[in-house]
Amino acid sequence: MTDSLALAYARKLIACESITPATGAVFDALEEILTPLGFAVDRFLSGEDDQNPAHGAPVENLFAIRKAPGRHFAFAGHLDVVPPGDGWGSDPFVPEIQGDLLHGRGAVDMKGSIAAFVAALHSIPKDAGTISLIITGDEEGPAIYGTRALIDHMHVLQSVPDFCLVGEPTSVHRLGDMMKIGRRGSVNMWITVAGTQGHVAYPHLADNPIPRLIKILAEIEAIHLDDGTDWFQPSNIEITDMQVGNKATNVIPAKAEARLSIRFNDLQQGDALVERLRTLVEAGGGTLTAMISGEAFLTPPGELSAAISEAVEAVTGIQPEASTTGGTSDARFLTRVCPVVEFGLCNATMHKLDEAVALADLEALTEIYRRVALKILD
Repeated sequence: MTDSLALAYARKLIACESITPATGAVFDALEEILTPLGFAVDRFLSGEDDQNPAHGAPVENLFAIRKAPGRHFAFAGHLDVVPPGDGWGSDPFVPEIQGDLLHGRGAVDMKGSIAAFVAALHSIPKDAGTISLIITGDEEGPAIYGTRALIDHMHVLQSVPDFCLVGEPTSVHRLGDMMKIGRRGSVNMWITVAGTQGHVAYPHLADNPIPRLIKILAEIEAIHLDDGTDWFQPSNIEITDMQVGNKATNVIPAKAEARLSIRFNDLQQGDALVERLRTLVEAGGGTLTAMISGEAFLTPPGELSAAISEAVEAVTGIQPEASTTGGTSDARFLTRVCPVVEFGLCNATMHKLDEAVALADLEALTEIYRRVALKILD
């Protein structure tokens, strides 16, 4: 039995090991698929001079475009994957069909959806409008040199899309039951309280930082940020780590540390949250550093979400829920450019052992993407 286009493309991409940050072979594979379809493929590396290993550089990015008069519709995604881990039932980078499932790392997150979109291109006339693919090798990592660099690249080329669909695995129980019209913002913070080390029998000669850290954390825990909005759940602050590292029972430590994470809706802003917490921490005798991963964003229901909903219902018979739940994605960057909605495969096995996509879902998603593109370009 001959593979469908979506299945053949998914196999080809999964077979390229592309643990984040991805470069090389997996981009070669996608370029080989896109070039015969009339796309001009532009690949480039970002962050080559960055020596900080935490930044995950260098990163390869790909921007492919097939121009035609009319609207510009973009599909965005990533070819990098998380490490597979131990305990797979098969080689994670050897795509294998077991029953009605295709197994392999990236099958749903998100090489499968990229394969489905490219397969859909075969049924979209070249004169229907401009179509582009915004593909990074740095979504699962720090995301410093990935989609943000692609956005800069699009501006230089004056090829900014009118609408963008991000192919993240948004479906929950069955294909089509959920799309993402926004995401909460994310900020991580690190708190340090310094003290003076000393013997527990002579506390007057030492300064214990732990009680001060506990007081700071108690004040943070008492903060109520908001009650949510029509589209977003309430913002929440979670203390995710507390560390002293004291190996001795008779020593007052010199330092106590904690880490917290805030997921926030569009009633909040990252910078304001950082300054609010910094003021509290410094008043309690500590210091705070922070990293904002992304701001909250919302694409109100409109033309793009309506096109997705119509296509999903036509193919699956259900209407997708418009949601803002879950973690962050590169849509947080693309929302600065144009209206963005995320829609893709079922997320039940993403980042897990034996990640797999249903073969029927690959075919259905191909048809959904085809209908969405034609509707937007019409």
